[in-house]
Amino acid sequence: MSEYQQDLFRYVAEEFAEDYEQGELPRREFLRRSVLLGGSVPGARLLLATLGVTGVSAAELAAAQTAAPQNEAATNSYHVDPADTALDAGPVTYEALGRTNYAYLARPKGIASAPVVMIIHENKGLQPHIEDVARRMAKAGYIALAPDFVSIDPGSRDGGSRKYTDIAQISAIIAKLAPTDSAAHGVEAAKFLKAQPGAQAEHFGMVGFCWGGGMTWTLSTLLPDLKAAVPFYGPSPSFTDIPKIRAAVLGIYGGLDARITGNAPATDQALTAAGVRHEFKVYDGANHAFHNDTGANYNRVAAENAWASTLIWLRANL
Repeated sequence: MSEYQQDLFRYVAEEFAEDYEQGELPRREFLRRSVLLGGSVPGARLLLATLGVTGVSAAELAAAQTAAPQNEAATNSYHVDPADTALDAGPVTYEALGRTNYAYLARPKGIASAPVVMIIHENKGLQPHIEDVARRMAKAGYIALAPDFVSIDPGSRDGGSRKYTDIAQISAIIAKLAPTDSAAHGVEAAKFLKAQPGAQAEHFGMVGFCWGGGMTWTLSTLLPDLKAAVPFYGPSPSFTDIPKIRAAVLGIYGGLDARITGNAPATDQALTAAGVRHEFKVYDGANHAFHNDTGANYNRVAAENAWASTLIWLRANL
């Protein structure tokens, strides 16, 4: 693995460990996920050691490996009905990079043309929540595309994220993706979005969450025509690449999310030094993934404010 790939892999592993330490993930499920990430019981033991988790035997890991998945309970009530008659919304596929790629496309009906926004999912893949976020963006007047990065995985090319009921399996796949492959996938997805009928390609924005926040940072260094980017609590890009950013960036952080928010001051300094227009919002009392209304960390006040701020930022900069 490259250094950056190791960072993204560790990002997923640390998220599992943090959920376990905070009592949000049962021990057996945490160990099962560690085996998925590590690729084997010995691999999981090495991974746990790097995370500072001790007192786990090979026998306990082997038992966890065969346990039934325990996905987090989803509490979603859609903000925008999937059948909303004011929108054209649904799954799409497109050919690029020698494979079929999956995505979700949403656009307002009755509008000949509109700015475009790409939505990048968490390390859970393209889930109904992210599809709902794309519809929310369409309701705000944008053509929105949420690409499925699980499409990259050779074993997932017959359905992408929809192929899996075990969300942790998706996270393990995403954690092991080569950053160059993820970046290339994002670039091709942007081309597909900007080629949509009526797309105002010169008004191009991006919003990403968690792992997708990190990808938003990365793609902002690769897409010079990107006008506005809003990474929600995503790991920062390589500081050496920050001068390549041409987009105006609004960084969204949770005050309790020390693992990610702790790097915000250094990122702020690097952006300032590079002359990148940016603003950071840190929501006190909010934790990682606070915008996801299907998860345990959902914070309604912070989420609603952050979404309103996102729309204001896009309107001002696209």
